[in-house]
Amino acid sequence: MTSLYEGVFGAPAEAEGRAPARANLLGEHTDYNDGFVLPTPLAYETAATIGRMKGAPDGIIEAHAAPFGETKRRSLGDPPQGDWMDYVVGCFRALGEAGYAVPAVSLAISSDVPMGAGISSSAALEVAVLRAARRLLDLPLDDVELARLGQKAENAYVGMQCGIMDQMAASLGQRGKALFLDTRTMATETVPLPESFRLAIIHCGKAHQLTAGDYNTRRRECEAACAALGIGSLRDLDTGDLERLERLEEPLGRRARHVVTENRRVLDGVAALKACDAGTFGRLMDESHRSQRDDYQVSIPEIDALADSAKRHGAIGARLTGGGFGGSIVALVPSGRYDGWRDAVLADRPDAREI
Repeated sequence: MTSLYEGVFGAPAEAEGRAPARANLLGEHTDYNDGFVLPTPLAYETAATIGRMKGAPDGIIEAHAAPFGETKRRSLGDPPQGDWMDYVVGCFRALGEAGYAVPAVSLAISSDVPMGAGISSSAALEVAVLRAARRLLDLPLDDVELARLGQKAENAYVGMQCGIMDQMAASLGQRGKALFLDTRTMATETVPLPESFRLAIIHCGKAHQLTAGDYNTRRRECEAACAALGIGSLRDLDTGDLERLERLEEPLGRRARHVVTENRRVLDGVAALKACDAGTFGRLMDESHRSQRDDYQVSIPEIDALADSAKRHGAIGARLTGGGFGGSIVALVPSGRYDGWRDAVLADRPDAREI
C-alpha cells in the first residue's frame, strides 16, 4: 500500500487505515429501525494510505482508487457526483462538520472487497479512510464515533439512508465472531460462531444497487408504518403486536412485520449461538430469508434460487445478506462437506460465484 501511495503521489504516505467487509447473519433492514443486528467481518478488506498535500488549500481531497485505476480531486464544498469519490469526500465533510480541521490530503486506496456483492464495500471504504485520517490528524475519535461518521458520510453526502450496522461491523467487528449490536443503545457483544461449520458467501451473479432508490423507499415505508401506528420506531413493537400490523394498509403491514419478526430472530439467533445450537440458527436464517422475500420484498429470483440450491445441497441455513435487490447469500455449511457443497451449488447455478 505505501508503495502504491508513493508511486501515485511521489512521496511516502504518513498514515494508513484498514477495514473489512462484512456478512450479515441475521437482522436485515432492522438497523435504521433502532433494532438488533448480527454481522460478522470477512477476510476481504480495504486499505487507505494518506498524507498531507503540500501547496493546496485546506479541504482539497485527492484520491487514487486502485480498483478503478482513477485519481480524482475534489473540494469539500463540491456536490456529490455519483462515484466512488463521494464516499471519500463524504468522510472528510463529516469530520469537518464535527468540528475537526480538514487540511489538504491525498489518499491511495486499494481493496479486494468485491463490489456489488452485498458485503458492504462502501462501509469498508469509509472506515478505512476515517481510520487513516484519525491517525494522520491524531483525532480523539473512538471506534463507535468513527462508525457514526462513516454513516453520516453515506446518509448526508452520498444520499444512501443506511443504518449504522455496516460501519459498526467494519469498525468493531472481530474475525471469527458475530457482532451482536443493539442499534438503539449502541451496546455490542461478540458471540462465537458455530464450530464445525463454515460460513459461505455466494454471489448470485447480479450486483445489487441500493442507491437506485428501493432501499430508501423501504425506509420511508417503515416510517409511514410508525406514523400510522403512533409509535416512534418499529423497535417499540414485539411479536405480541403482530395483530396490530395486520390492520395497516399494504405494503406497510408486511414491511413492519418483517422488522418486528427479524428483531426476534436476532435475539433467538444470539441465544442459539451461545448454546452451540447450529440447527436452530440455520432455521432462523431460513426464516429470515423468507421474510425478506415475502414481507420486505428485497430479494430477487436469482437470490431465491441460489438460497434454495444451497439448502438442497446441504446447507443448514441460507439467506439473502445485505440490503437486497441482488448481491449474495450467506449459508451455514458443515465444514467437512464444504467443498462438495460449493461445487454442487455452483454447478447448479452457473452465474453464481463464491466470494
